Amino acid sequence: MSRPSPGAARPTIRDIARVAGVSKASVSYALNDLPGVSAATRERVLLVARELGWRPSAAARSLSHARAHAVGLAVARDVELLGEEPYYMRLVAGLEGVLATESVSLLMTVVPDAGTAVDVLRRWWAERRVDGVVLTDLLVEDPRLALVAELGVPSVVRGGREEEAPAGGAGTVAVSVEDEREPIERVVEHLLLRGHRRLARVSGPPEYRHTRRRDRAWREVTTAALGAEQEVVVADYSARAGLEATRALLARPRPPTAVLYDNDVMAATVVAERRSLGVAVPGDLAVVAGEDSILCRLADPGITALRRDVVADGAATARLLLDLLAGRAPRPLLLAPRELVVRGSSGSVLTPRAAG
Repeated sequence: MSRPSPGAARPTIRDIARVAGVSKASVSYALNDLPGVSAATRERVLLVARELGWRPSAAARSLSHARAHAVGLAVARDVELLGEEPYYMRLVAGLEGVLATESVSLLMTVVPDAGTAVDVLRRWWAERRVDGVVLTDLLVEDPRLALVAELGVPSVVRGGREEEAPAGGAGTVAVSVEDEREPIERVVEHLLLRGHRRLARVSGPPEYRHTRRRDRAWREVTTAALGAEQEVVVADYSARAGLEATRALLARPRPPTAVLYDNDVMAATVVAERRSLGVAVPGDLAVVAGEDSILCRLADPGITALRRDVVADGAATARLLLDLLAGRAPRPLLLAPRELVVRGSSGSVLTPRAAG
């Protein structure tokens, strides 16, 4: 292959793609040292570029190193469930409130699973659409962590543990840490003081790391307080699943007199449907929500809940990511503990029927 003559037009990416027999996108990935092409394709593209005498223009070089001034959030949740939960609306409000002050946009999408999220994050990074990402709802085996470590994407793991940062991600991955044990201790203590001795919990999906941490805390706290681990029924955070789990618990020979629900949607649904369930709240069944929102405040009776300032948590997460983008390697951020807000759904004392 010969170099073009001095009078020939400057070779373009299109020329390289034609000679190398690949797409223009593959040429772009190879020339910019981005993921998305195999090692063999990258080597072939670079060889052709050298032979053709290709050089990037100053403008293109400047553009390739420009900041996107955006961060990404690919939420791996069922769309219908996301429409029920107020949590993500508040988290996004907190993120946006800080990012906007720095003229940084939030690029958000909803995907069905973590595997699809990996594809989205890889594409965003290859196309230089984001400078960093926020990761939420980590799975026990989560491919997103390996991806951001592989690519060196500045990332904040929302509500994880310090040790959950991926190997190889030093300096590019920060973690906001949330304690799951203390809130459960507060709920159990509150229910014991009101005479409850048969407790249960309706959890979220077990594939989430935060669910596993809550499972462990529930097991340890209830065993220490009552001498035996109290029952857990798995649900998916949806209103329907919360109702089904409650029906199953109430059908037990000795049903629980108090139930902790891992989110506000399930707790609010049970309170709203208490007549169809055949129970009085709190007379027969005390209800506590693991997440506080307007649903808990508007319910009748109001729902006792674990409150955290999700907007403030979102703002802290955004600041953590901005620190990473500025070249600072912040320490793990310890999120404020949840506060137990007592309302009518957990009552003051057990009725004789519930206590029996």
